Amino acid sequence: MELWIPITIAAAFLQNVRSAMQKHLKGVMGTTGATFVRFGFGFPFALLFVAVLHIGFGMALPVWNMPFVLWALLGGIAQIVGTLLLVYLFSFRNFTVGTAYSRTEPAQAAFFGLIFLGETVTSGSLFAIAISVVGVMLISVARSAVNWKTLVTSVFSRTALIGLSSGVAFGVAAVSYRAASLSLGGPNFMMQAAVTLAFVIIFQTTVMLIWMLLRDRGEIALIKAAWKPSLVVGLAGATASFGWFMAMTLQQAAYVKVLAQVEIIFTFASSVFIFRESINRLEILGTILIVAGVVALVLFG
Repeated sequence: MELWIPITIAAAFLQNVRSAMQKHLKGVMGTTGATFVRFGFGFPFALLFVAVLHIGFGMALPVWNMPFVLWALLGGIAQIVGTLLLVYLFSFRNFTVGTAYSRTEPAQAAFFGLIFLGETVTSGSLFAIAISVVGVMLISVARSAVNWKTLVTSVFSRTALIGLSSGVAFGVAAVSYRAASLSLGGPNFMMQAAVTLAFVIIFQTTVMLIWMLLRDRGEIALIKAAWKPSLVVGLAGATASFGWFMAMTLQQAAYVKVLAQVEIIFTFASSVFIFRESINRLEILGTILIVAGVVALVLFG
């Protein structure tokens, strides 16, 4: 088994833990605050990862270069946008469905991999995208009257567009992080991933903190009051991101994100057993189609 596979599965589990905690925090603070804790409480752990690798294991620190900085900044901004959209989406639909909307991310990562890095996208990839879009359409109309008109127009609904936009942002972020980590050129995939993560998450924390100070000061008090669960979000988020960055240094972002669809299993468990939410048959079918589409990306792409 290639190393990136168990790393990705572990990262998917931790990401589900982080998302579940963010949904909980959405009940005690706004979208901005619930998004910020992922970064603001995660950067100390990101710095710890670098310190352990450097001091504890004697790994050399890579030298930054301009491509690294540019790719990392692009990825950092895209991830903030994607996270804001995903957390905002939780206000409209249940936990499983809200997460499922971003399941088009791997197909979009393949597209952006072609645009940014020249990575191959075949006709099979287009087939995968089509399957995923049908899944999104089914989810959009799952709790309304279903007919051909609603199926066609559903993809342009507010929730669908928010979810798809989230997937676009995350797709850009994934490809950007892979490019940033690879641009360091060493000393090894673990240190490259750790340094990329530390740079990005400090940048994201700074951007969001400035935004809240200027536009949303009330969120800061709410974040302070919920610092304990926020710390869990930060730890789970930083560790999951470290896993993603390592995996995407070893393998194309699209392939990593396809395997990451194992997260949907953890998501269903969280939705049913933690949040006590009901999932109807069309939502299940739509989610299955989204997952099938991204799996098809590997099989036929």
